[in-house]
Amino acid sequence: MTFAILAAGEGSRLAQEGVELPKPLVKIQGEAMIDRLIRIFHACGADSIYIITNNLTPLTQEHLRQLQKADPLLHLLVKTTPSSMHSFYELRQVMGNGKFCLTTVDTIFREEEFRRYIQAWQTSADDGMMAVTDFIDDEKPLYIATDAEKTITGFLDQEPQRYISGGIYGLDERSFPVIDKCISEGQSRMRNFQRQLVRDGLRLKAYPFSKILDVDHASDIEKAEAFLREEEKLEC
Repeated sequence: MTFAILAAGEGSRLAQEGVELPKPLVKIQGEAMIDRLIRIFHACGADSIYIITNNLTPLTQEHLRQLQKADPLLHLLVKTTPSSMHSFYELRQVMGNGKFCLTTVDTIFREEEFRRYIQAWQTSADDGMMAVTDFIDDEKPLYIATDAEKTITGFLDQEPQRYISGGIYGLDERSFPVIDKCISEGQSRMRNFQRQLVRDGLRLKAYPFSKILDVDHASDIEKAEAFLREEEKLEC
């Protein structure tokens, strides 16, 4: 399966709070977030890994170019984009067809849950499978409305539902005409793309994770490390 990482954001909130490294290189338990994702993707049998980063973070570019030298599965696209939806659009041009898993660079999850999610998506007949969680610790969560079979019926800004988006998207080439349409209409933001998927009739399933964290603030680094320490205790 193809994997892809959205790492083109500026990480401005982290920088304003005194975090000197670009967000992809921020370390959680001694491992850069982007390195953690790459390692997990390889463990899940990645055929290729596509990463988009911006022109504003030479440290991230250099780090990834060094990784590329030893990893032929890594493909790097450097381009500054106005939103994560636009970043996905740029990746869509180079990824090819077939199932893929797209994540934001700062999504922190339990590795075993992610492996089970990938296995479920690989065998699914649905048009997409979105990782969701009922752990809500986000300033502006994207709520996920589902039916009794966990088919997604809507992506909502303000109406509280059980689940919110976890920033992990299982899709395939059936999503490409939708992202093309969003761009041509001047839409922005990943959540608007997801809403368009539903409006255009794609069948999306919600896959619950026990907990998913985003690292948007300096305080989130400590939260993420505590979360992964909990995971290690569970594995023991």
